Amino acid sequence: MRLRNKKWAQPWLENHTNLVIDQDRAVSLKGNWQGVFEKEQPLQIEIGTGKGQFIIGMAKKYPEINFIGMEIQEAAIAVAGRKADEDEDTLPNLKFIYGDGAGVDTYFAKGEVSKLFLNFSDPWPKKRHESRRLTYKSFLKSYQAVLPEGGEVEFKTDNRGLFEYSLYSFANFGIHFEPTSISLNLHEDDDKMADNVETEYEHKFASQGYPIYKFVGSFK
Repeated sequence: MRLRNKKWAQPWLENHTNLVIDQDRAVSLKGNWQGVFEKEQPLQIEIGTGKGQFIIGMAKKYPEINFIGMEIQEAAIAVAGRKADEDEDTLPNLKFIYGDGAGVDTYFAKGEVSKLFLNFSDPWPKKRHESRRLTYKSFLKSYQAVLPEGGEVEFKTDNRGLFEYSLYSFANFGIHFEPTSISLNLHEDDDKMADNVETEYEHKFASQGYPIYKFVGSFK
């Protein structure tokens, strides 16, 4: 869902380039991302970070991991960045990229990222828009290009059609990907909810009684 334009967003982003990195600089950092963080730690990426609830929650919960939230909408990335900047906790392990996540391998080198998160991505339900889905085969190739052997992808959605399509897409990717966990109603699984960090959409839909679908898998 696209947010309304916010007049303060552009000037705010221009004044916070250390936290929210623009697309051109992000490309130049390929292979050298550890240099923008205080500590060299495993790096995990959320593609389509929205207003930032998930990635900020992850950065707070796992200070031993470095996180980057990627987002193409100016209003959304500004909201996420400001939320992180104004959080009561200092988050030296969190950065954002204001740019297109279509080719994640444009920004990251092979093995530079240990895990990718795809949370409540646009389902693009029309067949002619299939190639825009973040679990389409061209996207899977870009994920494989940045993850090491054993690197994980974690996917969550409320959309049953996108969930089924995504399982099929990963399975059709062949022997290069192996699912390790599948949930048809995440919020009814106490064990899997123990470490769950919610997104804005997840909280909204789960509170309305909709099932949340999730799977985790790794590239061989």
